[in-house]
Amino acid sequence: MITVALAKGALLKDSVARFASAGLDFSQVLDPSNRHLMVPSKCRRARALLVRNGDVPVYVAYGQAQLGVVGFDVLKEHQMPVASLVDLGFGNCHMAVAVKATSGYKNATDLPPHSRVASKFTNCAREFFDELDLPVELVHLTGSVELGPLTGVAEAIVDLVATGRTLKDNGLVSIDEIFHSTARLIGNPLSLRLDSGEIQQIIDEIRNQTDLHRTIK
Repeated sequence: MITVALAKGALLKDSVARFASAGLDFSQVLDPSNRHLMVPSKCRRARALLVRNGDVPVYVAYGQAQLGVVGFDVLKEHQMPVASLVDLGFGNCHMAVAVKATSGYKNATDLPPHSRVASKFTNCAREFFDELDLPVELVHLTGSVELGPLTGVAEAIVDLVATGRTLKDNGLVSIDEIFHSTARLIGNPLSLRLDSGEIQQIIDEIRNQTDLHRTIK
């Protein structure tokens, strides 16, 4: 049986739709009354694990799931040994550096050396500031990082931005884009090597459906 790790939240509906195009019906996970975290597809040849976004590459890397869908931001932050297979094209957002709108900073290089920067994505932040050769003190937060500059815990934040509304509502502004992020289909490398063709067929169907979506747009 093929196991697929699906992320709860914003990526779930589109993820279910892409697997449906490959013949795997996981629509039960979209039922508001569903409380099961392991859900079989209606064809019974696969099952879905419903997990947090950050846990998807963990289940795939350790082989408990052969395939999964996760944001590129999570892949870049955690660097798990998984195969990135298809850019699915949904879940668009970007990783950004943001500050208080009244700060006067126009880009990340305006920040003073050794400024405090709050983020859930400290590895991504560290890589970005190292490339700028700008030393900063990273503050790891797991909740609303927008509070960092508002409370004085940090001068700036590094966080995912979709519409930018949350930043605006909290008096913050983006001053640098680090990278663009979309949902990615990932796979367990060993499972892919040992695959008799069933997993590859699912990958091909999803890739074809993704290409079709891009053509329509």
